[in-house]
Amino acid sequence: MLVLAVGLVLLTAGMVGAAVGTAIVARHQAQVAADFAALAGAAYAINGETVACARAGELATANGAQLTGCRLDGLDLAVTVAVPVTGPAAVAGPATATARAGPIRSPTTSG
Repeated sequence: MLVLAVGLVLLTAGMVGAAVGTAIVARHQAQVAADFAALAGAAYAINGETVACARAGELATANGAQLTGCRLDGLDLAVTVAVPVTGPAAVAGPATATARAGPIRSPTTSG
């Protein structure tokens, strides 16, 4: 009986570990998709928000994510993406991430 109980505890711990691992992988995938989408869209910021966000959406989709938010602030593009989580961890909802990209700015110097 004790062996069965220990086996059940180990099996449960393994399943919880797998669920947490799945959620972590989805979160990393969301962050990568958001980073790439923001960079790709920022390259088109000069053409306006519609064009920049369309490009960002294409890259997000190519990376297995869905673009859930996109905003152009000057030449900076901020995007939010969601990646569905599979398995038991799906009850927590999709993994989301936000990224921002724009032109390089030189640091201000005080003189």
